[in-house]
Amino acid sequence: MGDDYPTLFLPYPTEVAHDAVAELGELGNVQFKDLNPAVNPFQRSFVGEIRRTEEMARRVRFFESQIQKEKDVVPIRSLYDSSPLVTVGPSAAHNIDELDVTLAEHETRLVQMNDSYKTLSERTRELVEARHVLRETAVFFEKAEIQQTDIRTSFDDSSAPLLQHDDREQQYSSTVQFDLEFVAGTIDRTRISTFERVLWRVLRGNLYMNHTDITEPFVDPATGTETRKNVFIIFAHGDALLAKIRKVAESMGATLYPIDANADKRSDSLREVTARLEDLETVLYNTGLNRRSELLRIGENLARWQDVVRKEKAIYETMNLFNYDVRRKTLVAEGWVPIRDLPMIQMALRHATEESGTSVVPIVQELRTNKTPPTFTRTNKFTEGFQTIMDAYGIATYQEVNPGLFAIVTFPFLFAVMFGDIGHGLIIFFAALYMISQEKKWARQELDEVSHFWAYGRYIILLMGVFSVYTGLMYNDIFSKSLHIWHSGWDFPEPGSNGASYAVSNGHMYPFGVDPAWHGADNGLVFTNSYKMKMSIVLGVIHMTFALCLQLPNHIKFKRPLDIYANFIPQMIFLQSIFGYLVVCILYKWSIDWSTRDTEPPSLLNMLIAMILSPGKVDATSQLYRGQGFIQVVLLLLAMVCVPWMLCMKPYFQWKERQMIQGQGYAALGHRNDEVLEGEEEGNGRAIVEEMEEEHEQHDFSEVVIHQIIHTIEFCLGCISHTASYLRLWALSLAHAQLSEVLWSMTIEKFLGLSGIFGMIALVMVVVFWFSATVFILCIMEGLSAFLHALRLHWVEANSKHYQGEGYLFTPLSFAKLDEKE
Repeated sequence: MGDDYPTLFLPYPTEVAHDAVAELGELGNVQFKDLNPAVNPFQRSFVGEIRRTEEMARRVRFFESQIQKEKDVVPIRSLYDSSPLVTVGPSAAHNIDELDVTLAEHETRLVQMNDSYKTLSERTRELVEARHVLRETAVFFEKAEIQQTDIRTSFDDSSAPLLQHDDREQQYSSTVQFDLEFVAGTIDRTRISTFERVLWRVLRGNLYMNHTDITEPFVDPATGTETRKNVFIIFAHGDALLAKIRKVAESMGATLYPIDANADKRSDSLREVTARLEDLETVLYNTGLNRRSELLRIGENLARWQDVVRKEKAIYETMNLFNYDVRRKTLVAEGWVPIRDLPMIQMALRHATEESGTSVVPIVQELRTNKTPPTFTRTNKFTEGFQTIMDAYGIATYQEVNPGLFAIVTFPFLFAVMFGDIGHGLIIFFAALYMISQEKKWARQELDEVSHFWAYGRYIILLMGVFSVYTGLMYNDIFSKSLHIWHSGWDFPEPGSNGASYAVSNGHMYPFGVDPAWHGADNGLVFTNSYKMKMSIVLGVIHMTFALCLQLPNHIKFKRPLDIYANFIPQMIFLQSIFGYLVVCILYKWSIDWSTRDTEPPSLLNMLIAMILSPGKVDATSQLYRGQGFIQVVLLLLAMVCVPWMLCMKPYFQWKERQMIQGQGYAALGHRNDEVLEGEEEGNGRAIVEEMEEEHEQHDFSEVVIHQIIHTIEFCLGCISHTASYLRLWALSLAHAQLSEVLWSMTIEKFLGLSGIFGMIALVMVVVFWFSATVFILCIMEGLSAFLHALRLHWVEANSKHYQGEGYLFTPLSFAKLDEKE
């Protein structure tokens, strides 16, 4: 059950409120209530402070994103190694102001550096492109001079050449002087083919185009994406054609560069561009060094800045929940707190007063309210995982029996029934031990979602491994093989003429678990199949009975005696008269040596069916014990009586109680005593109003009847379906054992007879494959399957018998949990 929670009435002097909330946030055991539900969030008292902290948080996030984008890792000093920043006491406001100014200065410098770096990078990229254009243009003209190749003016050989006269062509080719003008630039490599086709169609083939690849990629400094580009040069005649080329190039994102046709001027331009590029690269390198130095200084303090900003924002958001008492000039707060933590809270408030330098101490007054408190279950690192499993189904109603405590044993045990194998249990046990040994190291790291999932459930996995080893000993199963720890109770004589050998009892009794003789027997699967099926029924009924018994402390705690007589007792009788009787018959049948009996062992399933369909009639050849027919009739009558008992008793008594109240002619009137009036005078009227407003919901009598009918039908049918649901213990256990046996026989067993060096190598390789398959298939995949089935048995089969799960979680102001929320 959860802790008791009173409502606290806390008048905070204004000058102490910030430090007091900070102290309570460090404790993490007070859940504050909103005393201003009708006030708009933008009209509350500390909106300005929250906006300021949000702006500081934005700057911190900006710094973090810049550090993450940096190619070389920028170390961030952990919070444990950073000196704390004082945010309480008389100097708190001054420190926060300094922090705000510091963050603003860092942001201004970093933004300026980013802008400068981006501008320099873009200018460098332009100069690099210009250098490539100049180089490739020079190469093209040099080839033209050496080879004196004919200039093609179209992609289609049938199109007319741009130079019409051969004599004119010979003249130009001899002197290698072009009267054609050209356009040069760079364009994205993915668009080059489209660019060519568009130009050819727009200019109708009246052009000559050449392009070449730029080997090194261009990196965008803002996004870090790489872009591949090509240099192109296009020859055409006439200003109209050149204008069209420029428009098409600009529309497709090309960059044009003015290149002179004169070789000497191109050489001068290339030298000038190279010199400017070297200067820019030097400036760019220095800017990058300065930017990294700035990021290194930010990384030294980033963790503590994040911590301070998160805490300050949480403090002011909490203070916005308070109500301002104008008469006393104090902030009034109300909230829930565990009773056992009241002395700690008083000490924390006293410490906050001393730190703030004032003599006004906050007053702690306990209020009594009719509101349902939140549910809080104290956990540690061992029990936290099991409690989370139960909370995922539903938060327990306040002071309801907590099933998470019992799940520490029942959950890993039901898992182990389906997963029972000594070897597999040891694998997951040692895996859990490794995770436990690394928990301190991992606590200081940010794990990914999958790793966090496994690390969070390390103690669950530990117990699952321990219980799996236990059930593996019960099944006498280790990697599909058996252990001969003690002397077997069976001997196998020499086989007869038909080749069959029948086991003979030697008088010994195998003291623990399944006798290893069954593992090699032809009917071993038949035996284990029957044994595990009956065992799953026994365990299932025991588990449901225990879950049903948890109703009793709930009814006693919440003072519901009618539910004990109208629900708990008939439900227990109904369950035990049918399925409890089946469990007793299974245990009794196991205790009998049927080799000394004249009758064959009866089928318990047929016996249960005949008990319902033909009560009182028992075949003498399949009788389990004397007086079986009479006892089964009595049990069946008890079960039948329980149905109208559950159906009618509770609605009848509630109807009778309502008639008695109505017959008195008046309803009970609540009175307000002197203590309540005094509480109103002390300023805690809101809690009293909430108590008066929260009344128990009244239902019509028809709703009560319908609810009871549904509850009765659900329980009766649920007993049958839930008992059958526990057969998954048998099915998964059998499947796990058979899959392990198949994996062994298909891998290692076939290579055990090989000899020589090649046989040893093959055996080692097969053993590695077998172990990998065992871990990933049998331990991880089968383990997850068994985990989910055990989860369902607790959520549906067990919790439906007693668990209300209508509470709401205790969510105190806790600085330790701010990282989890982020």
